[in-house]
Amino acid sequence: MRSDMHASVFEELKTTFRQGLSRSFAWRREQLRALQRFLIERERDIAAAVHEDLGKSFSETFMTETSFISGEIRHALKHLRQWMMPSPARTPLHYLFGSSAVHQEPYGVVLIIGAWNYPLQLVLAPLVSALAAGNCAVIKPSELAPCTSAFLAQHLAGYLDPRAVRVIEAEAADIQALLENRFDFVFYTGSRTGGRAVMRAAADHAVPVALELGGKNPCIVERNASLRTAARRIVWAKFLNAGQTCIAPDYLLVHEDAEKELLHLMQLAIRDFFGENPGSSADYSRIVSEHHVARLEQLLRGCEIVAGGQTDRACRYVAPTIVRGIRQDSPLMHTEIFGPLLPVMTYRTLDEALAVIREGGEPLAVYLFSPDRVVRGKVLHGTCSGSFCCNDLLFQSAIHGLPFGGRGMSGFGAYHGKAGFETFSTTRSVLYRSVFPDPDLRYPPYGGWKFRVLRAIVRFFG
Repeated sequence: MRSDMHASVFEELKTTFRQGLSRSFAWRREQLRALQRFLIERERDIAAAVHEDLGKSFSETFMTETSFISGEIRHALKHLRQWMMPSPARTPLHYLFGSSAVHQEPYGVVLIIGAWNYPLQLVLAPLVSALAAGNCAVIKPSELAPCTSAFLAQHLAGYLDPRAVRVIEAEAADIQALLENRFDFVFYTGSRTGGRAVMRAAADHAVPVALELGGKNPCIVERNASLRTAARRIVWAKFLNAGQTCIAPDYLLVHEDAEKELLHLMQLAIRDFFGENPGSSADYSRIVSEHHVARLEQLLRGCEIVAGGQTDRACRYVAPTIVRGIRQDSPLMHTEIFGPLLPVMTYRTLDEALAVIREGGEPLAVYLFSPDRVVRGKVLHGTCSGSFCCNDLLFQSAIHGLPFGGRGMSGFGAYHGKAGFETFSTTRSVLYRSVFPDPDLRYPPYGGWKFRVLRAIVRFFG
């Protein structure tokens, strides 16, 4: 029955797209403005839903969810007309009279599958790109954030055109049935396991996909770094949303001469941000489920805990935790942690640190704290990742002009700003020719002098 419902929704949106409703500049602009109104008028209700799912404070939801999406909308509205304009291409003289251009066209009906850690941002930010590009869209919020998912399903249709945008609530097991419909593009955010399943399903229909996955994001701290600033920024970035951020630092590589001071400063930062008992702080989020609390508890076994370590499954609480003395064969280094556990490793030379990073595949982000330009260049060119950020963390994803996406094991395809518009568009090559002149030179037979002249023209003007 649910499969039939999905097929019905898909066919309705397909009909809408064929009728051309979503292609005009006016329609795209109106949908983006309507989405902006949704974020403004429903801000308190959105924050309440996200708090119910993840324990986020109103301020954290504003900073990481609603304000970010609003910024994406403003950026798209400012540049949309320019993005939609065809890009002229050079037409060689021997093809005159004619004009060439590359057009950005919408795919059609796209599917956006969101993740639970940022349950609003990770469906609506891609939706901004999809609408700007002129697509119809089905969005599937995460079932692990049920309050946010239900809120979107109940209220988004009151703002966006229901002929072109639908919210479908479904369990993880239903995604395969959803993918039986031949969407024109699929955008997925989530785990590598889920990403592989989406790719396999999309391959059956030869449908293009973008995968936003995770990875073990390293953070290198050099001995001559500004350690107090590094400590504060690392603690903020790691423990935001209780560590459930795909671009959070997953582990630290600290020069052995700086480890002791950095650990002390990070402990002070935890106390300054969240108090003596982070569990009572209004600014500290909760883990999404008891299952994930148990998973994090398992990862902590046998570790040398420097700070935190307390857990409460019933309250879905795991304290901001720092552990040291970690080796590469530790369970903490085998998988993305996705929680408030920060392993700390030391190194003697930068080459040692880079070797550790390279062994872990291509992360979503690489972070470095160093004032040295030579070191910055060595880390930038000695690693592969979706993004690189020096002397700060996370903010590379907040700049609308920078594409956000992974590489290799951390995914492929990018969005935010113009990159999102291009990801949700397909390029179309367009050539307009005059019917005059129409010389016999182009037509067979090509023997003798005709071919010699034709070849000379092509070589000279091509």
